[in-house]
Amino acid sequence: MIGTFFAILASGHIWVIVMVVAIQIMVYNEVIHIAEGPAKERSLRWFKTMSWYFLVSTAYYLYGESVIYYFQQVVLVDASLLPFVTHHRFISFVLYVIGFVFFVTNLKKGFYKRQFSQFGWTHMALILVVVQSHFIVNNILEGLIWLVLPASLVICNDIFAYVCGFFWGRTQLIQLSPKKTVEGFVGAWMCTLVFGFLWASLLMRSNYLICPAKDLSTSAWSNVTCEPKNPVFTAVPWPLPEAWTSILKYVFQTTISELWIAPIQLHALVMACFASLIAPFGGFFASGVKRAFNIKDFGQSIPGHGGMTDRMDCQFIMGLFSYMYYQSFIKTYNLSVGAILATVINNLSAQDQLELLERFLTYFVNQGVLDPSALEKFGASILSESARAVFEH
Repeated sequence: MIGTFFAILASGHIWVIVMVVAIQIMVYNEVIHIAEGPAKERSLRWFKTMSWYFLVSTAYYLYGESVIYYFQQVVLVDASLLPFVTHHRFISFVLYVIGFVFFVTNLKKGFYKRQFSQFGWTHMALILVVVQSHFIVNNILEGLIWLVLPASLVICNDIFAYVCGFFWGRTQLIQLSPKKTVEGFVGAWMCTLVFGFLWASLLMRSNYLICPAKDLSTSAWSNVTCEPKNPVFTAVPWPLPEAWTSILKYVFQTTISELWIAPIQLHALVMACFASLIAPFGGFFASGVKRAFNIKDFGQSIPGHGGMTDRMDCQFIMGLFSYMYYQSFIKTYNLSVGAILATVINNLSAQDQLELLERFLTYFVNQGVLDPSALEKFGASILSESARAVFEH
C-alpha cells in the first residue's frame, strides 16, 4: 500500500487528486451504508439514489469552485465553458434544490422521523467527508507537500501512540477507545514533533512537492520550478540566546551564535501539535459512531484493517486544518494571469475590454515588443463586425 501511494504521488497532481476522490467516494459509501440498512428494512425507496445524487451535486459545486479558482486562465477563455463558470454557483444551487424537492415529494406517512434522520445523516456525511476532502484537494493544488506532510504526521502519531502505549501505557485516555492511554498520547506527541521538524526539512528540498500545480500533467520526472518561491521554504538565521551559545561552545568547542531554520520547519511543529492533540479526536468520533450503531468496522475494503473510514478518520480533519492554516499563515498572494483575467471578464463590459486590449497593444508597441502595424490592424481585420460595432460605439 505504501509503495502504491508513492507511485501515485510521483505520477502527478491529477493522479493524486483521483486517489483522494476515490477515497472520498469509498468513505462516503461506507458511512451512508450504515443508514441504508434501516432504510431497506422499512421499505423506504430512493434513499440510496438520493444520497448519491447529493454527493454528485455537492462534488460538482466544490470541485467546480476549485477548478475555477486554480485554472481561471484556462476555463475563462473557453467559450463553451464560460457560461458554466460565470453561473456555476447558481447551477449548483439548482441541482441542490432538485434533490431537496425530490426528497420532500418522497416523504412517506408513518416514516417521517426515519426519513428526516436519513436526510440529516446524508448531509452530515457530505460535510464530514466530501467538504473536508475537497479542502485536501485544494491542498494538493497548492503543493503536494501540503498533502504529504499533514498525512505523514497523522500516520507517525498513530504509530508512536501504539508503540508508547504498548511499552509505557497505564492510564486510559478516553472510554470510546479503551486501548488509548495518556502515556501513549503524550509520547506520540513528543515523537511527532521531532518527526515533523525533520520530515519538513527533507520535503522542502523538492520543487515537485513545494510548487503549486500549474500544469496537471506534471510528474516527479518533470523539471518543476516556481518563482517566486514561497519564502516559507527558505532557511533564515535565528540568533541564539547567549546562554545557549555558551553551552554549545562548551560542548562543541566552537562558537554557534545562530541556527539556520526554514519557517516551514516551525510550521510543521504547529501541524504536529494538531496531528497529535486534535486529529485523534476524529478517530474517537468515528469510534463513537461505530458504538452507536453497534458495528466493529465501517467496512471490509481493506482486508484485516476494516473499512477505508477506519483508516481515514483522522486524515479528514487534519486536511481541513492544514488548508485553513496554510491559507491563514503561509500562503502568499501574488497576482496571476488567471486572477487578472477573471477580474476583466467579470467586471468590465465588452467595450471596456476592447479598450483595455487597445491600451495593451499600445503599451507593447511603445515598448518595442509589437510592430506598430498591430495597432493599425486593431479594430479592423482582427475584430469581427459585431465586436467592431461595440468598440466604435
